[in-house]
Amino acid sequence: MSIQKKLSKIQESIPQHVTLVAVSKTKPVTDLLEAYEAGQRVFGENKIQEMTRKWEEMPKDIQWHMIGHVQRNKVKYMAEYVALIHGVDTLKLLKEIDKQAKKHEHVISCLLQVHIAEEDTKFGFDEKELQELTENPEFLQLTNVRVTGLMGMATFTDNKDQVRREFKALKALYEELKIKIPSMHTLSMGMSGDYPIAIEEGSTMVRIGSSIFGARN
Repeated sequence: MSIQKKLSKIQESIPQHVTLVAVSKTKPVTDLLEAYEAGQRVFGENKIQEMTRKWEEMPKDIQWHMIGHVQRNKVKYMAEYVALIHGVDTLKLLKEIDKQAKKHEHVISCLLQVHIAEEDTKFGFDEKELQELTENPEFLQLTNVRVTGLMGMATFTDNKDQVRREFKALKALYEELKIKIPSMHTLSMGMSGDYPIAIEEGSTMVRIGSSIFGARN
């Protein structure tokens, strides 16, 4: 099945209020252009150099989302154009994004990554750390960063009840934090394997790669 057909099928299965991020990491520009021709305008990459190269080559009405773990020393390479950074998991990283955004005189939107999985391999804040962050004067002084929501990845498991539990917990935390951070409107949870459950549990943004572009190179 072509990329366009796979993409159309997924687009039809997702409610209108949910943003589809096409995870295009490792894929050639030709594949991305095929998705672009099918109307896709939001792409997610996990390596800043690769995303920058694609940004330079592709149409300028695309929203580029950085979905991978971000190294602070690489922020400067994407500050000019990145639309949303998904995996912000420290105050130090937020401060660096703020600093680089100032240089370009714009505000960069970010999602705070929350550790919801029962695996040790995933990054993210826990509930206590998030509460501390929202009360930290340094966080409150950031002017060129806008926290627009939360992001979390469920445990990689066939146990759907566990996945649903983890998504439910993140949704509850999101509702609680929205009171403290009024700029929040995005809950990014759900990938190729679990996005239908994520949407049922309140996700407003899903990140789908292999179901659109096939297995990763």
